[in-house]
Amino acid sequence: MKDAKTGSGGKQTRQPGTGEITLPDIDTQSEGFRLNREARRNALIEDYVELIADLLAEGYEARQVDIATRLGVSQPTVAKMLTRLASEGYVHRRPYRGVFLTEKGQEIANQAKHRHRIVESFLRALGISEETVRVDAEGIEHYVSDETLAAFDRALAAGLTGLIDRKPRPC
Repeated sequence: MKDAKTGSGGKQTRQPGTGEITLPDIDTQSEGFRLNREARRNALIEDYVELIADLLAEGYEARQVDIATRLGVSQPTVAKMLTRLASEGYVHRRPYRGVFLTEKGQEIANQAKHRHRIVESFLRALGISEETVRVDAEGIEHYVSDETLAAFDRALAAGLTGLIDRKPRPC
């Protein structure tokens, strides 16, 4: 009988009789879950600072009401998050004005935008519809590893764009 804590004491668990690997080793699996939890925590911060940067770049003020409307959340939710972002050094507020990014916040926003652009470009190169690209990139950008992101960028640089010219097959 297998020991669920050790995965049979080996690196991987194999399906009896098939040799098919069903579980990664425990360290690999737990690290994957840990990284995913960390990405989930950071995704919210990245969404807020990226939106604030976009609003400011377009010449708007990043007001609490505008942030709430664009994120589809309540103003109290935004107020709570802005308090957190301010306490962690990502934003600062000015009385009777909007929210502004600190240098730290702008750096995170720039990184998030860079990741977003690469993911969007990669998905477009695969022939994904523009609407799906927009929605999927918003999630993928937060969870894709630096290694995978670099691979997407290399594939695009090597001419992936336009390589796949067929219509998507139904799932």
